[in-house]
Amino acid sequence: MIHCEELVKIYKSANLEVVALQGLDLLVESGELMAIIGNSGSGKSTLLNILGGLDSPTAGNVSVDGKNMLKMSERDLVRYRRESVGFVWQNNARNLVPYLSALQNVELPILLKSKRRKERALELLEAVGLSHRKHNKLHQLSGGEQQRVAIAIALANEPRLLLADEPTGSLDSRMSDQVLDLFRELNRKIGVTIVIVTHDPLLAKKVDRVVAIRDGKISSEMLRRKSYAEELAEIEQGLISDEEDSHVEYAILDRVGRLQIPRNYLESINVRNTNKVKLELAESKIVITAPESEEIDNN
Repeated sequence: MIHCEELVKIYKSANLEVVALQGLDLLVESGELMAIIGNSGSGKSTLLNILGGLDSPTAGNVSVDGKNMLKMSERDLVRYRRESVGFVWQNNARNLVPYLSALQNVELPILLKSKRRKERALELLEAVGLSHRKHNKLHQLSGGEQQRVAIAIALANEPRLLLADEPTGSLDSRMSDQVLDLFRELNRKIGVTIVIVTHDPLLAKKVDRVVAIRDGKISSEMLRRKSYAEELAEIEQGLISDEEDSHVEYAILDRVGRLQIPRNYLESINVRNTNKVKLELAESKIVITAPESEEIDNN
């Protein structure tokens, strides 16, 4: 579904230059439910904007659903944003029209494509569990309910890809769980590929794959040990606790063998004031150790 290769994004303003992405590679399979996590400024929202056709990279290649994003005309990009991708934003002002009802909000994007807009809008509200609130205005809905309406809007034109930027950022933990459960249910039922950008590492409990971005590059991936259904069944049977790690974390090697090692790992072996480490092969393992101070002085 998504193929990013050596993506670079540089923002320039007057004499200031900010590198948001620096050689990022990413593959996302069709039908995946995955999250992208990272600290503020890591480049995750920049990546989402590029995937959504709202921004273009400075260098590199990106294709979504077989479409080369760099070869699209402005007309093609408008069609892509309208028909192939759905957006859910943290700020509901970007998702919803406040003076319309929930039903009218969902009907609005369908006007561009379908004559059966009311029927389709009702189907979508039913899918997100809000058919009983269809005539309510937005001020009559809770934050979680408003986000459910936003998800229904994002699905209105049957996109193949759903992009969500911090969709639970303004919700409490209970509402966040409900929204994330809804993403999982929609992914399972209709097969839409879902990419969620978040700063919340606890989101890993709800998705199958988590990609971490640091300094504009993929630094690690977390993959689920077993299916979500199997894990829930084992928790209910008391075989495991919900405190146990549900994912295995893997570091990522780039094309030339470079590896991003988390700062806390390096600090644990006393690598603080140097940019050098020792590498040794030992019984099919690569061992990283801090150099002795005299070794650094001799260099």
